[in-house]
Amino acid sequence: MEKGKVIIVEDEEHILSMLSEFLTANGYTVDPFIDSKKALAALKNNGYHVLITDLMMPKVDGLQLINFIQKEYLDTLGIVMTGYGSMESAISAMRCGAFDYILKPFKFEEVLATVDSAMYYFKLLKSDNIPKGLTLKANLLRRYAENKIIRENTILRSALKDKYKFENIIGVSFAMQKVFEMIERVADTNATVLVTGESGVGKELVARAIHYNSSKRDNPLVVVNCGAIPESLLESELFGYEKGAFTGAVSTRLGRFELATGGSIFLDEIGDMSFNLQVKLLRVLQEKAFERIGGSKTIKVDVRIIAATNRKLEDLVSENKFREDLYYRLNVVPIHIPPLRDRRQDIPILINFFLEQSNRINSASIEGFSEEAMKALMEYDFPGNVRELQNIVERMVVLKRDGHIDIEDLPEKLYSIEKEDAVLQQETSIDIDKGYDTLVSEFEKTLIIKALSETQGVKSKAAQVLNINRTTLIEKMKRLGLD
Repeated sequence: MEKGKVIIVEDEEHILSMLSEFLTANGYTVDPFIDSKKALAALKNNGYHVLITDLMMPKVDGLQLINFIQKEYLDTLGIVMTGYGSMESAISAMRCGAFDYILKPFKFEEVLATVDSAMYYFKLLKSDNIPKGLTLKANLLRRYAENKIIRENTILRSALKDKYKFENIIGVSFAMQKVFEMIERVADTNATVLVTGESGVGKELVARAIHYNSSKRDNPLVVVNCGAIPESLLESELFGYEKGAFTGAVSTRLGRFELATGGSIFLDEIGDMSFNLQVKLLRVLQEKAFERIGGSKTIKVDVRIIAATNRKLEDLVSENKFREDLYYRLNVVPIHIPPLRDRRQDIPILINFFLEQSNRINSASIEGFSEEAMKALMEYDFPGNVRELQNIVERMVVLKRDGHIDIEDLPEKLYSIEKEDAVLQQETSIDIDKGYDTLVSEFEKTLIIKALSETQGVKSKAAQVLNINRTTLIEKMKRLGLD
């Protein structure tokens, strides 16, 4: 039995196709349009119950479509799709008469629930078999308007916090679903969390998601980059100092731990902290207390600690560069964020998210990436991870401004991979005149050089790429004359 007639307007073909198939499978008759101008013509004559439209489109945008169904007094109820970065547009659409909004990236079940809700209202408002018809219809219209105001206020209240909700850490891969599950399970506890992963994977986003989904969300989240502050200053930054504690201390200064009281403190790049500071941090973790520099008064703090590092703390412990007892205190709940190269299925959805965001920020109208460009992005290893992908998308939007991004628009390193692979294959071809040991050494040398090149010479990252220990890599480099 047909549940209703739906028109979908979306300029991203794969989203349009998947959404159409999903709603069709759930009993709706669906007309999909990638061209919003043609959709405008179809709206006039086809008696649709529900319009689902993206907000940002070329030719005719989503707001114009919502305005059209209001101006022409069509019975169609409008639902707009928008990204997390376009809250103002969602509010504008609600004020123009949209029934509801859907945030991208969305879950199909949420879309179905929103469409079902729209159909429920549609049938009630169009019913002719209500005993107190006019009165009930007036009440329904009033309730519909009140609900719209509630939804609009919900957008306004959540606009600031939405940036850091864990749903905004985008990913459909199994590895990222495990990250989401861990965030959800640990967020509203007081447990210390250690977030690990390569540079650029989004460790700070995870820390913010944990804080803003906890009961401490209304208290401060204080961020400290332990690797960016000189050791001589980091102690005073963390713990503060008393007036006269040293030359230049003309007044008492509160440290970051005191400023974070009642909330959370995020200690980024914790692996770069000196041994002396590690002792003081261990005491804070154990006793929730410390003294300011130059002070004797013990200060108690109620702070949730979230730490992060792109280094392997186990290796630093074995090298006596990180305290073992502090490591175990920090590693109560570990959350590892996999590199982008290990979750390539997340790349297309991240590209679409960053594209919509960059279009809005830069007042551009890039429609998407060509098949060849998308293939090149999918095959690239992204040593800079999600941060590098975001920078590439924004650079392309700024430089191209409109139309599609083609493969020749991408940075050369992305579409020259095949050439590099061909060179590598040529360099590693077997010469039967050489001895076995020589061939093995040359092959090892080539692989190590390529791994170091991909990781900008960072040995620990190169070791991860080669799936060997860092110490093993260093020994091989010495043996092969690469030190």
